Amino acid sequence: MNDLHERIAASFRDQGLMATLGATLAHVADGEVHIALPFSRALSQQHGYVHAGAITSIVDSACGYAALTKAAAGYEVVTAEFKINLLRPALGERFVAIGTVQNAGKLLTVCTGEVRAYPDGGTAYKVVALMQATIANVRAQD
Repeated sequence: MNDLHERIAASFRDQGLMATLGATLAHVADGEVHIALPFSRALSQQHGYVHAGAITSIVDSACGYAALTKAAAGYEVVTAEFKINLLRPALGERFVAIGTVQNAGKLLTVCTGEVRAYPDGGTAYKVVALMQATIANVRAQD
């Protein structure tokens, strides 16, 4: 396992919310992170769709971890701002949030994210959400 993947995986393991949701780290590359989420009735809203809060949480984390792949050693990241567009109901068997760095600066990183809904075990999907996020680099706490 490379250092970049381990850096992201170690931080991901420390995030209680991702564990609570049942989300997993699916892919780590320089400037891009994927987080997978299986459908769970426990995460649904009153119409049976996955709740916007769960969808927002996984894409926010995907963007944050994508930004962390670009952050200097000794730095962590926190979300400073985001805008999300919920395009359609989050219906599917599984969901994948993809965070991608668009511009990495010294203190701020701008990312885009999307959440894909997969209705069955196949590869066909529909995009259910889009995000633009600003992620701030902060010194790691000892």
